[in-house]
Order: sequence, then C-alpha cells, then structure tokens
Amino acid sequence: MNNSSVSGVVTPDTAVSASSTSPGPPADALLAALGRGVRVFDLGHPLFPGMPQSPNHPAFQHHVPRRHGDAVRADGGSAANDLILTGTHVGTHIDALSHVSQDGRLFDDIPVADAMRGGRFAVHGAEQIDPMFRRGILLDVPRTLGLSRCEPGYEITPADLDAVVRLQGTPPEPGDVVLIRTGWSQLFGEPAAFVGAADGVPGISAAGARWLVEHGVHAAGADTIAFECLAPGAGHSLLPAHRILLVEHGIYLIEAMALEGLAGSETYQFTFVLAPLAITGATGSPVRPLAVRCGD
Repeated sequence: MNNSSVSGVVTPDTAVSASSTSPGPPADALLAALGRGVRVFDLGHPLFPGMPQSPNHPAFQHHVPRRHGDAVRADGGSAANDLILTGTHVGTHIDALSHVSQDGRLFDDIPVADAMRGGRFAVHGAEQIDPMFRRGILLDVPRTLGLSRCEPGYEITPADLDAVVRLQGTPPEPGDVVLIRTGWSQLFGEPAAFVGAADGVPGISAAGARWLVEHGVHAAGADTIAFECLAPGAGHSLLPAHRILLVEHGIYLIEAMALEGLAGSETYQFTFVLAPLAITGATGSPVRPLAVRCGD
C-alpha cells in the first residue's frame, strides 16, 4: 500500500543541519532552517460561490446568517458567523481512497458493501489520510513543450513526462508528491473554459498514471478539474487514471491546484505540506497545500 509504505517524516540524514551557539539544548534543525527564512507558495485556489467545479459534485455555497450589528453585547462588541455548504471535491481538494471503486471494490480489494455503513465510509475515508510533509516535485509540462499552457484535451504522455524530468533534472523518487502543471489554472476565472465540457482539458491518462506508479509516488496533483485528460465533449465519462492510482495502487490525487506561482519562480523541488480536514468517512477533503523552500 503506497500511502503507508513510505514515511513522510524528515529523518536526520535528510534534515537541514545547523549549529547553535545559544545555551541550552541544540536547536531543532527544522526550526533552525525556518529561522534562516523560507519562501512559501500557496497551491490552493480561494473558495467562492460560482467558482469552476465538476458538475458531478454539490456546489460551494457561503452565507453569513449573523452579521455585525444583528446582536450587540452590552460593551458594544458584536460577532458575525458563517454557514458553508460544499461538496468535498470542490475547489482545491484531495481524493480519499474511498472516492472511486471498480467492479464494486475499493483499494485493497475491499467490497464497497463492507466499507460503507451508516451512510459513510468506515475505511479509506478522508480522516485516514495522514498529513503530508514530503519532498515535492513540479513537472512543468507546457514549459518543456514551449507553451504557456497545454492545449484543451491534450494527453500528457510518458514521453512528455520523461522530457520534463530531463530538462529540469528532477526525477521523482519513491514517496514523493508529484505535481503536474498544464497551465490550466490560468483559466480558473473562466468557469466554462476551466471545466472544459466542450473542448476538453489536458492531463495524463492511463499511460501517464502507470508512469507515476512506476516511480512510486505517494500522491499526485494537477492544476485541472479532474487531474487527468478529458477528451472534447466527453466530460468525466471515463477516468482511467483515477482507477489506476486510487483503486489499484492507493495513490492520492489532488485536483484544481494553483501552480502558476511555483512555475513562475522555476521552483521544481520543494517541501510539500498538506493536511486534509479529518472528515470521518468522507470521500475527499478541501485542502490548502503549500510548497516550502529556503528563502532567496
């Protein structure tokens, strides 16, 4: 099982070393690195009503039922509150292993009937996704192809991925989180174009998914609505990469990521940080992933 076979903990031989002249115990190496300054890239899109999303999931709604002034305390203070209604696969989010089944079975050959009890999943739910603190790799496909973004419906092949790795010098290693940039998040403000129902959306398909499996990745992400290639007019009718990665190999998927800032800085290796909401029995979770590197 990929998501448990590789530890996400930084070990002494990979941690940043630093000496300390202050009295007391030696400084933690990670804290010492933070003290020297880090640069953090926000890889999540803001959540707002009307944002682009898959038509297969409930839309994001946000209401403010109590506004400032609706109730005022004796000292003049007031507090507002919010109500959010959302699907768990809306905006930047991670797919839990319960999200996809094949022939009635989930990852680890678990029958859906055994996994789902009481209206939610007893196994492979979002609360069972461990927080990620791992080496991250950005594979900038359009840069390698000489484009600002990939064409609609373009299938990113293993040959494309190999070319990116050669150009960047960033071969994925077992346990890495690999993020595939298509440039599609440039269209996040244009919902119809981003969803791509008519013209399609770029991404990998079955062959690209097997490429990720061969490299032993822990999770994979992309800046598109469904992670994988959507053919023009086909929508979400067939998702072979989801089956291969989630069901057959237990590799998490992160969708609708914001990767333009990371690519613009030519940051291709970084520390990847992600913590899903521990929603018991959920098939996914909204996330706000981060890429962290030493400051310039």
